[in-house]
Amino acid sequence: MNAPNLLKSLLVSLAGISLASGAPRPNIVFIVADDLGWMDTAVYGSKYYETPAIDALAQKGIRFTEAYSASPLCSPTRASLLTGQYPGRIRLTTPACHLPKVVLDPQVPKSAAPHQKAATPATRTRFPNDYLTYAEILRDQAGYATAFMGKWHLGHKPYLPEEQGFDLVVGGRHHPGPPPPGGFFAPWNIDTIPAHPKGTPIATAITDSALDFIDNHKDGPFLLNMWYYDVHAPFQTTQAFLDKYKAKVDPREKQACPTMGGMIEIMDTNIARLVAKLEELGLRENTLIIFTSDNGGNMYNSVEGTPPTNNAPLRSGKGNAYEGGCRVPLIVSWPGKFKPAIDEQSLVSTIDWYPTLLDLLDIPAPAEQAIDGVSILPVLQGEALERETLFCHFPHYVKATFNLPNTWVRRGDWKLFRFYADNEDQSDRFELYNLRDDIGETNNLAEQKPELVRELNQLITEHLAETEALVPIPNPNYRGDSHWQLSKDTRMVHGKDSFEITSTGKDPFLSTNRLPKGLKGDLILKGEIRSNAGSGSIHWATAKNPRFGPEHKVEYAFPQGEVFIPFEIPFSSDNPLTSLRIDPGSRKGQVTLRKLSLQTSDGAVIKQWLPTTK
Repeated sequence: MNAPNLLKSLLVSLAGISLASGAPRPNIVFIVADDLGWMDTAVYGSKYYETPAIDALAQKGIRFTEAYSASPLCSPTRASLLTGQYPGRIRLTTPACHLPKVVLDPQVPKSAAPHQKAATPATRTRFPNDYLTYAEILRDQAGYATAFMGKWHLGHKPYLPEEQGFDLVVGGRHHPGPPPPGGFFAPWNIDTIPAHPKGTPIATAITDSALDFIDNHKDGPFLLNMWYYDVHAPFQTTQAFLDKYKAKVDPREKQACPTMGGMIEIMDTNIARLVAKLEELGLRENTLIIFTSDNGGNMYNSVEGTPPTNNAPLRSGKGNAYEGGCRVPLIVSWPGKFKPAIDEQSLVSTIDWYPTLLDLLDIPAPAEQAIDGVSILPVLQGEALERETLFCHFPHYVKATFNLPNTWVRRGDWKLFRFYADNEDQSDRFELYNLRDDIGETNNLAEQKPELVRELNQLITEHLAETEALVPIPNPNYRGDSHWQLSKDTRMVHGKDSFEITSTGKDPFLSTNRLPKGLKGDLILKGEIRSNAGSGSIHWATAKNPRFGPEHKVEYAFPQGEVFIPFEIPFSSDNPLTSLRIDPGSRKGQVTLRKLSLQTSDGAVIKQWLPTTK
């Protein structure tokens, strides 16, 4: 027996068995959508997407309004679901498990690129097999038949669901999205998904296998992990659904992506098939259905000129640790056992399902494996949940979403962010929000409540120590903060009074979201430039239109030459700006910017970017 399996056997023996007698064990269907935001179903407030099957689950179950994913990105959340541990404890904190390089012992580097204030931890690129998952416990200690359908994204072979307690696997490989070449529609070059006619949605294909699994195990008990690929990129739907949602208008004027509407409805239709099969076989009354998402809705990609979704009133989305990236839908339905049509405000997380399932089946937790979550069975049975705090450790820069490495703690209505090394002197910066009054995280109260900041920050310190999480450090190679993030075709060095930019491709740009709140009206971007990289443009985004698009763009022929030449670029926005982007060139070359500022039309300076050396 290999070492990981030997350890698992030891843990099982240490845990012991103490199952309740009498009532039959429930079947468990655990549905996880991919990138489905908190506001992406009708039952959670969408006026654009149609989700009758998901809505029906809520009518027959409990709808949680303050449920969180353990991370704003997928693989860390998936690992947390399987173990009940925070991603920081697992040290799997970004979705890098599709990459070929195997990293099992990540470290914090000693330095980082000159434009980054913090040196951030590496991440595991595989979910190790020596963790004891809830699938293994339910199979080995409670006699469950186990199946995994859909997205795994926790590693290449041998780091697969077959090694983590799932006897039947459909999909379940390293792919971050639906497998090629078909994406969301057949055919797929993967032997774990049965062949289907060309054009079959992947949600339909894996649901077909799920229905067969239920038929074959109707005498129960069974665990079905139904982790749909939907609604991750690539963004694809049928022409019929595309036409349907093109004809719709969101009265909130928030969600407007027909492709996403079709993707969500395809998934919803297949969830309806699952429920119908359970009802057909007389299993619904003894089946616990859990429905959630692995992180918030995607607001950084573009589909036909619009973001895939909008998480309003929450701030930001997938890949960012504000509420829009971590607050997710959660519906728990078990007719006859849990009261129907309940709205539940308890603070819960994906780390809670591992201990909850063990509690439900009266199975002791494994003695040698830490569990960070708490059982929410009391909440499901109508009682109060005893929870002091909840944490999220996401110590990474994410250019696409403007995320800065951070850890947050939530206690009651209060949520404190610690942004690592983000002050001018590379000390940690804090943001404090009262989510009861400010669900959109717009009013930072850190300066008004320093004692509360200190108190909550101490909780973060203790949490990081207890979980032995890898934590960013101040970057000794840092050369001054411009508050700008760079495209892959851009290299920038901070001089004493200038930005030295190298364009290495066709799409050089630098962008920032460090703008004064409420900034709008007639504005001017001013500076001096020395360039041989061609013409450029500026772009801006707003809360109403969070993507850089052609409607918020000004082309500008930056002067070319060997000396500095002043420039002024006027633009106007009726809505408050959330980010600004400068495309300083259109081809390979060198660009130097200095005296860069944002001003009002009458010359008042709103923002200056004056980098300094250390």
